[in-house]
Parts: sequence; structure tokens; C-alpha cells
Amino acid sequence: MKADIGSVEALTEMEELLTIRHQVKRLKKDNYLFREGDSIGGVFIIRSGKIQIEKVTPNGRELTLKICGPGQMVGEVTIFSEAPKYMLDARAIEDTVCLHISINDLEEALLSNGKLSVAFMKWMGIDQQKTQTKFRDLLLHGKKGALYSTLIRLSNSYGVRTEKGILIDMVLTNQELANFCGMTREVVNRMLNDLKKRGLLTLCEGKILLHDIEHLKVETNCENCPIYLCKID
Repeated sequence: MKADIGSVEALTEMEELLTIRHQVKRLKKDNYLFREGDSIGGVFIIRSGKIQIEKVTPNGRELTLKICGPGQMVGEVTIFSEAPKYMLDARAIEDTVCLHISINDLEEALLSNGKLSVAFMKWMGIDQQKTQTKFRDLLLHGKKGALYSTLIRLSNSYGVRTEKGILIDMVLTNQELANFCGMTREVVNRMLNDLKKRGLLTLCEGKILLHDIEHLKVETNCENCPIYLCKID
């Protein structure tokens, strides 16, 4: 997929953030960057690898909110609240390198650099919009809308155009896909099988090839949001 305007602006803002003093943190796959309830000490910028933001309920049910990759910021939403604590878990799904910026260093930089302050506010606003639109799809369009919108978002983040459609260039198990949708694996299995029978997608070595993404958009009453909002990251 071609880079959208939002991602280009994000790269410019990232250059501003990287002028702030920071430390390098390395994580192995399946290690946690932070856990729900931990005190917030700053923000993280991903240099390489991927971090999955997730919520695990007391009964063990998982909900995956997004996957953050290189150039993205993690942990920024509640940073300046009273006694801030992380509300979600952040887990490395592959070996990852992050840059950590402390709250004090970030606040000092924001106070002295108006351009950086505006960039940071834009970043937080976009992150909140992404979350709102995802929950809109999960709540308003039922199970079908949850799966279809998740496939659309995955295609916008990891899609590669081919002659046969859009290949989501990321290996996902049905359980991992179900975690994005807030559904059980069995329900996702049935819905994927139905889409395969109708010729709307095929599975290629653990990756999903979408043959008719426009059908998915029609079924979810797609509002044609900017691509930078309709992504899984």
C-alpha cells in the first residue's frame, strides 16, 4: 500500500521527538514492555520489531487493540494524568528495540518547543480517533462488522496489492484474529470458512488474501475514513 498523508506527517513528528534525550530498550519476543497497572515513567518509540497492545480479562479472555511497529509511539495517552498508570499490556510479538523518553524530559521539551507540542497533541488525537472508530465498528455492526472491519484495517496496515487481490502480509492464527474482534476462535473459523466458500478470500500459508475488499466495506457501511485512521496499528 502507498503511504498515506497521516503516515508522512508522523515521520516528520517522529524526527522532532527523536531530538529529545532517550534511552534504548531491547525486548525479546513475548516479553512485556509494560503491564496493566504499572506506573507510567514515560513514552516509548519503536525503532524495530512490533508491540501488541492488549487487554486480558480476569477470566483469561483477550482483546487485542492494535499492533505498533517501527516509528510508532506507545504509552502516551494517559502520561500527564494524576499518578498515571498503564491501562493495558504491551507485549513484544517479535524481537523489538524501543527508545524510552522519560516524562520529565518529554514535558521539558514540550514546554520549550511549540512545534513539538503541536505534533504531540496531533499524535494523541489521531490515536484516540483510531480507538473510537475501532470500537464503533465492534459495537455497531455486530460480529460480521467486527471481523470485516478488522480485515480492512489489517489490509490498510499490512496489505500488498497482487493480481488476485490484497494480501495481508502478516501471519495470523484464527485465535489472534479473534482477539482483534472480541470474539471466540470458533466464531471466526465459521465466518472465514463462509468467506472462503463465497470466493471473497483465500488463505496462503497463514496469510489472508482478500479478493473483494469493496464487498467488506459495503457490508460494514464503510464511511471512507482516512486510511491513517482505518488501520490496525
